[in-house]
Amino acid sequence: MRQKKKNASEHNQDEGDSSSSKSNEDPGIMLRLQTPKRSSYVILTMFALMFYSSWSVYHYQYQSLPMPLTAEQAGKRGFSEIEAVKHVKTLTEFGPHSVGSDTLDLALQYVLTAVEKIKNTSHLEVDAEVDHFHAMMGANRLRSGLFNGKTLIYADLNHVVLRISPKYLSEARENAILVSSHIDTVFSTGGAGDCSSCIAVMLELARGISQWAHGFKNSVIFLFNVGEEEGLNGAHSFITQHPWSETVRVAIDLEAMGIGGKSGIFQAGPHPWAIEKFAMVAKYPSAQIIAQDVFSSGLIKSATDFQVYKEVGGLSGLDFAFADKTAVYHTKNDKLELLKAGSLQHLGENMMAFLLQAASSPVPEKDVSLGAQENNNHDPAIFFDILGTYMVVYRQQLANMLNNSVILQSILILTMSLLVGGYPAVISLALSYLSVVITWIFSLSLSVLVAFILPHMFSSAVPYITSPWLVVGLFGSPAVLGAFAGQHIGFLTLQTYLSRTYVKRGQMSSPAIQANLAELEAERWLFKSGILQWLVVLVVAHHYKIGSSYLPLVWLASPAFAYGLLEATLSPARLPRPLKFATLLVGLSLPVLISAGAIIQLTGVLIGTAVRLDRNPGGTPEWLVNVIVAVIAGAVVCLILVYLLSYVHLSGAKRSLVLAACILFGLSLSAIWSGIVPPYTEDIARAVNVVHVVDATGGYGEKQQPISYVSLFSATPGKLTKEIEHIGEGFDCGRNKALDFVTFSVKYGCWTHNDSESGWSQSDIPMLHVEGDTVAEKRVTRVSIDTKVARRWSLAINFEEIEDFEFTGDSEELVLKGDKSSIDGWHIIQFSGGKNAPTKSNLTLFWVRNHTQLSGKMDGSVEDRPLLKLRTDVERLTPKVDRILKKLPPWCSLWAKSTSPYTLAFLATLPIEF
Repeated sequence: MRQKKKNASEHNQDEGDSSSSKSNEDPGIMLRLQTPKRSSYVILTMFALMFYSSWSVYHYQYQSLPMPLTAEQAGKRGFSEIEAVKHVKTLTEFGPHSVGSDTLDLALQYVLTAVEKIKNTSHLEVDAEVDHFHAMMGANRLRSGLFNGKTLIYADLNHVVLRISPKYLSEARENAILVSSHIDTVFSTGGAGDCSSCIAVMLELARGISQWAHGFKNSVIFLFNVGEEEGLNGAHSFITQHPWSETVRVAIDLEAMGIGGKSGIFQAGPHPWAIEKFAMVAKYPSAQIIAQDVFSSGLIKSATDFQVYKEVGGLSGLDFAFADKTAVYHTKNDKLELLKAGSLQHLGENMMAFLLQAASSPVPEKDVSLGAQENNNHDPAIFFDILGTYMVVYRQQLANMLNNSVILQSILILTMSLLVGGYPAVISLALSYLSVVITWIFSLSLSVLVAFILPHMFSSAVPYITSPWLVVGLFGSPAVLGAFAGQHIGFLTLQTYLSRTYVKRGQMSSPAIQANLAELEAERWLFKSGILQWLVVLVVAHHYKIGSSYLPLVWLASPAFAYGLLEATLSPARLPRPLKFATLLVGLSLPVLISAGAIIQLTGVLIGTAVRLDRNPGGTPEWLVNVIVAVIAGAVVCLILVYLLSYVHLSGAKRSLVLAACILFGLSLSAIWSGIVPPYTEDIARAVNVVHVVDATGGYGEKQQPISYVSLFSATPGKLTKEIEHIGEGFDCGRNKALDFVTFSVKYGCWTHNDSESGWSQSDIPMLHVEGDTVAEKRVTRVSIDTKVARRWSLAINFEEIEDFEFTGDSEELVLKGDKSSIDGWHIIQFSGGKNAPTKSNLTLFWVRNHTQLSGKMDGSVEDRPLLKLRTDVERLTPKVDRILKKLPPWCSLWAKSTSPYTLAFLATLPIEF
């Protein structure tokens, strides 16, 4: 920055009131005042430094992993990734091991054998107990999140449970720390990340803990459960049926929504005991409450066993997850080759240190932990790590004090500034905040415009999945251009108003000096508008008790402190001076250090989930993912770059900044257009489903030939034109054949009837049979369900006609009347079980009192809705599906979730007028 030297003490004036102060200086001195012309190279360097610093923080915080240790290096009591990876390798070699499959039996036996070995080699003064637990039939009725309007029923589940406790301290068995993960996978993947890596870490942890536990005050229970992928059923069956569950005081869940990287804490509490113990001893802490805020908001549609432990078990604890390469989640690419070296060592060493500390400390009583109610008396913890090296944990009460203090001080300083500056200061404040609003409007408008255009430019609706960094150019560049344009309008508005103020007050005789002073003062108001913006964010976050309110706190306090230290003075008479770069460097160093890594990591996770965003394929607009990403990019730019952009308006970098942003945007488009960066690869594949559908949804009691066809659809937004050209097989695609899979609907997909009559038989078709229908004071209908060969099925009950139901399976009443909910007029029952799970069950339906009159008042669309919709799933490859899967493009992968059908699905209905 080039600037004429002048005596600072002769020109100092209190911040914010330069437009109203009187100057008695020599006119000759005033004529030497000039607007600074900052070098464009310096400004661009500051932008480059900002981006490089953010990337460096992210890389160190999330990509720097410890060296894997061998068994010899770790010793008998340490953790060895090399040994843990052997477990991952064996489990993934079994292939997909979903509930009820032969491969799951093999995986269970392998884990049981490994646990028995740990028991036999444990310390002489350690008691290791192994239980191969068979769960009875049960009903899981979680009410929040993804489970609202659902009842999950399970049967014939087997778990491996290991309890390690000191042999000569019997009371230690009465207080246990639970470490849990699941053995089962979805049918589409071998599950190296989700969650064979978690099982491997637990086995290696158990081996080490078995050599330490003779000095423990509490026992440690390792639960290797089955049924998580079908709706958290494994955890539910343990908590509600196993006798050891009564001794559990703290629950630790290990999960994965990608493969490898640092396993971080994304849920903690509600009691802060566990996170505080973890912070004390973790060698490589990785935990962010902002991830908890995002997860609990429902932005990421997922659930973990931790929900069961908290809501059903009334437990507090920690929830860990691997989150690298989230696009491979539940696809063929969740494989060992993509597991980064050091990932398991990172989680293992953190968990080992935590368990040694926690098992040797008094644990919180279960009756003070959170139960089903959310209105608990705990003082929850605010937590985050800095560079994966330091852990910060403090209570919400302290957070409230800090937030209140900063908010009140900010308001007090702002009020005093306005009182001193008078009416011009009030108008300047209003105009500066107006510049913030305009900045947001312009930034979001440009980035969202690009989001709408992208699907029309490329064959893929989301062309940046394989390279998330392209988002910087595709959406970040337009967001920066829009933000700069909006803020520059605010700058010009402020400059015009301040110039008129100087003229009206007759402070300066020279119009040039008046213009220069107005520019300098406008620049300072733009910087202060960033402080004001973050103050508003902090007030909102504090009001709603958002855990990550520490982010606006630091983005407000640090720049405000730097501005007060380096820019403001206590002198009553001071002319505005150009902002110092030191103010920017000092003010932004701490915020970037604390938040840059977490923001980049979370953005990457959200981009990865775009592969499976469309829960009702074709029901989500192709541009929606892009709009979400564009809004995130625009918000980050407006919030983070507000301070830096205020330095650009009095520099020669305006054209350079616009040109650089346009070049970056053009290069990003060119990389996609030329195919240098493909939308999908063999390792980052598009999520598709190929299902042989046998549709027997005709009239009840009528003999008719079911319709058989193969359906292909994708949870990744966008058309399947390219994929169908590659496969062939006579597929037709479009939106004119909506397909109801009970738990979801396909709005856009492809189908073929060719060669679809083989691979199934009439005896496989499920039956819904009315056993009785009585009309007394209230109509009651009894329906028998026979799913034939299927031990996994979904049933939807029409809650426009039915107000309640009871469910009986295997002669046991599992679901009684009362306390049911519905979504869009349907209550869903999902059933899954092992090989010996029953295939016959009974349903008792209680109709609404005026169902006949109600139906008469409804339009035809409601009358056409059946009373019951049933889908049964069979894990069988018909010849047609097998042929299609062999022709599936390498950039596609089967994908599954708890509500997805297997490769063979049967559909049946029971009409209202049966």
